[in-house]
Amino acid sequence: MAKNLITRKEDYSQWYNDLIIKADMAETSAVRGCMVIKPYGYAIWESMQSALDKMFKDTGHVNAYFPLFIPKSFFSKEANHVEGFAKECAVVTHYRLKNDEGGKGIVVDPEAKLEEELIVRPTSETIIWDTYRKWIQSYRDLPLLINQWANVVRWEMRTRLFLRTAEFLWQEGHTAHATQEEAEAEAKRMLEVYADFAENFMAIPVHKGVKSANERFAGAVNTYCIEALMQDGKALQAGTSHFLGQNFAKAFDVKFLSKENKQEYVWATSWGVSTRLIGALVMTHSDDNGLVLPPKLAPFQVVIVPIYRTPEEMQATVAKAHELKTLLSRVGIRVKVDDRDTQKPGFKFAEHEFKGVPIRLAIGPRDLENNTVELARRDTLTKENTSAEGIEMKILDLLDEIQKSLFDKALKFREESTRVAANYDEFKEILENKGGFVLAHWDGTPETEQKIKEETKATIRLIPLDYEEKAETGTCIYSGKPSKGLVYFAKAY
Repeated sequence: MAKNLITRKEDYSQWYNDLIIKADMAETSAVRGCMVIKPYGYAIWESMQSALDKMFKDTGHVNAYFPLFIPKSFFSKEANHVEGFAKECAVVTHYRLKNDEGGKGIVVDPEAKLEEELIVRPTSETIIWDTYRKWIQSYRDLPLLINQWANVVRWEMRTRLFLRTAEFLWQEGHTAHATQEEAEAEAKRMLEVYADFAENFMAIPVHKGVKSANERFAGAVNTYCIEALMQDGKALQAGTSHFLGQNFAKAFDVKFLSKENKQEYVWATSWGVSTRLIGALVMTHSDDNGLVLPPKLAPFQVVIVPIYRTPEEMQATVAKAHELKTLLSRVGIRVKVDDRDTQKPGFKFAEHEFKGVPIRLAIGPRDLENNTVELARRDTLTKENTSAEGIEMKILDLLDEIQKSLFDKALKFREESTRVAANYDEFKEILENKGGFVLAHWDGTPETEQKIKEETKATIRLIPLDYEEKAETGTCIYSGKPSKGLVYFAKAY
């Protein structure tokens, strides 16, 4: 498989797309801009869902589900929100089809026009806040901490598997609070949850910060984000958490009776991550030999391949493989025994290496005699013969080592790819020839950021959380006006 894979250096974009398809993770569908997530890719998403869902519930959130369709009038209630999503909306105008009288097949029935068009949700703030109006009456109903696992549609014209598709899967949290302080604390808490997940499950180091006004979520007062750096030097927004203030509460008239017996508008947050995380996982760790998956999210952490020539050897090595699987499964390791008799061991080795399985064990007749196994690591592509005695503890330790090694490697790359630009010429030279994160002074105005974007295609990926406290004053690289501190620029997905 890897022999037919173009290298990252030759064409990073093509490498990524080919890898997704050849590793059997996803494919383009008959619907323009949409993808089919295949079982192996969906298994990775399920691992992500499982870990995140536990983290959400551990912080007091519960799951619910809201309609896919949103009345058009809901969007007009929050002006910034509708402006931010208007160009991406899919709209349902009719509810029935019929056979064409002229024999041209199925047509939309003109008599079945909806009284009010429905928007296929690009995000759910509006439908959820209309619902919250019925759920929230008193301070006793707060905080309301709800998460939804769902699909959304944003009508993208230029798509890429997992990274940008017209329909994608995600989770969206929507919370309501009695005070501004509680809501802001919630938005920051969920940012920490996302950062924890990215670093400790995905093995991806991330920067935490605040978005500039130009990059802020439509309808938010503040957008907090985590940003990761891919191997091609482009940044990827890996998760966002929004402090919405009282914007949606006022738009949908969501009030509560306070402890002081006053009617007040609630304070809100929303936060989400999507299947884009799978793209981030692939681009951060994988190599020219195929996928490299962190053990905590790999569908299978260990694959065991029996090697044999005769029926007797097959029976013995397959039995030993399943015996080892039982041992490993007992300590929580996800294991697959590849005992297909339709493929040779070499094919199996290549397939599992390409699909990023962290550890491969091979068992042949000689291993049965010596009570050994051949152990291969995907991250380093190294092999060793080791005793099968106590193999479960050895593999548990090794999985932890691989997880840490992947994070350390990605962190080293990010540090080596982060530079400070003293002036605009140096800024442009770094972006053009080196890529990565560029720390630079900015005067704080949307106009300057927009001009830099138009001239270089780079945007402010984040303003550091300690931006105000550090007060590293300087001069904006573009305008020459005073700057409060350094911000992170990069070209991004």
